[in-house]
Amino acid sequence: MTSHFFGDTAVLTGRSLRHITRSLDTILTTAVTPIAMMLLFVYVFGGAISTGTENYVDYLLPGILLITIASGIAYTAYRLFMDMQSGIFERFHSMPIARSSVLWAHVLTSLVANMISLVVVVLVALLMGFRSGAGVLAWLAVAGILLLFTLALTWLAVIAGLSAKTVDGASAFSYPLIFLPFVSSAFVPTDTMPGPVRAFAENQPVTSIVNAIRDLFAQQPVGIDIWIALAWCVGTLVMAYTFATVIYRRKISR
Repeated sequence: MTSHFFGDTAVLTGRSLRHITRSLDTILTTAVTPIAMMLLFVYVFGGAISTGTENYVDYLLPGILLITIASGIAYTAYRLFMDMQSGIFERFHSMPIARSSVLWAHVLTSLVANMISLVVVVLVALLMGFRSGAGVLAWLAVAGILLLFTLALTWLAVIAGLSAKTVDGASAFSYPLIFLPFVSSAFVPTDTMPGPVRAFAENQPVTSIVNAIRDLFAQQPVGIDIWIALAWCVGTLVMAYTFATVIYRRKISR
């Protein structure tokens, strides 16, 4: 049964990835907005922002990486919604395949597509002067956090894709997620913010995730931030996965 699930998921993931490779503009479009933000903030606003770092792009990159992921998962919700509307799910369910493999194929495709977009953004950041003395273990820790964050948001995208009534509604859920880093430590230190805004910024998930990644890049002790970041990611993942599977079962039982 387990091998049946993995085999079906691999086949369906290959199908989704072929769609991605035929339209690489999707990945490039996902990376364009974060790159444009990075260029704007570094070369236009960077000189007026005091962060305590010599190179503003070093401070900015962790937040830009999270925005890249938030932008990318909108396409996951869109692709899932289009499959639901086209009737392809009913065709798959009429075949002797593991039903959960249909969702996991979309999730794994999202992970691959977002990882490619993140690599593109990091390469541009390197061209802009980003430097890190972090070792292999620190880079692996950063990759792990980003992967977990992507997985959590992807399952939120699955909920949106299954629940939306229109194609615009399927992708619109990602807008608040893209906005969230702006009210965090992603662009400026939280101690420069007014009281109520600062309280929100310091207690929302993006700040702890950004701080943990930034400390790893800077070879600084990560402290409690990394545990808070992991707790947010795991908690969101469990909640989103649970709701997504419940909604999916209701959809396919009709």
